[in-house]
Amino acid sequence: MSILKDVMVVGLTGQTGAGKSTVSKTFAENGFAVINADYIARIVVEKGTKCLGEIQDVFGREVIDGEGNLDRKALASIVFSDKKKLEMLNSITYPYITGEILQEIRRHSSRGEKLILLDAPTLFESRADDFCELIISVVADDNIREGRIIRRDGLTSEQARGRMNSQLDEEFFIRHSDYIIKNDQTIETLNEISKEVSDRIKDYYYNKINPAARGVF
Repeated sequence: MSILKDVMVVGLTGQTGAGKSTVSKTFAENGFAVINADYIARIVVEKGTKCLGEIQDVFGREVIDGEGNLDRKALASIVFSDKKKLEMLNSITYPYITGEILQEIRRHSSRGEKLILLDAPTLFESRADDFCELIISVVADDNIREGRIIRRDGLTSEQARGRMNSQLDEEFFIRHSDYIIKNDQTIETLNEISKEVSDRIKDYYYNKINPAARGVF
């Protein structure tokens, strides 16, 4: 019997600064196993990895620091100001990231964790949405997101807007998602909405995919 039997992967994505991490935390508290694609993206470019070597081959020694690690700020200054270079970076990293995501899904499934949230900022760009039964996108007003990014990452307004503009627009997320969470209010409101959505998805799982699992989570 396949270890992926009765697994449901739910994709969580959305705009940078929209509050996706808060939504992910609520889902985890409500019984979902969480795969964090940002964490995986860091693992695949660690010192000595094949992926990092390919990045250096394309972008040069300037994106590697004195200890042989990826210089994230140097790389960001290159790719977030040039969409073609961002696409080049993505074409290198995405195969490694999606391969590791599949391994993580298998690991969770082998432990009996069948309801999985894939927290992935570039879910659509990496084609990881192909793994997902349902997709949730978190969006927010541009000015609100800009302020959050500046506070979170210590960026200038110009840098924050550069990252925002490198992403898909809100209309794309609305068209390609099963659930849209609009986060323009308080964190308490966001938590309440996230809990309601997670409950609905659990009911969908129990009723449509694995009725025998009701009450497990």
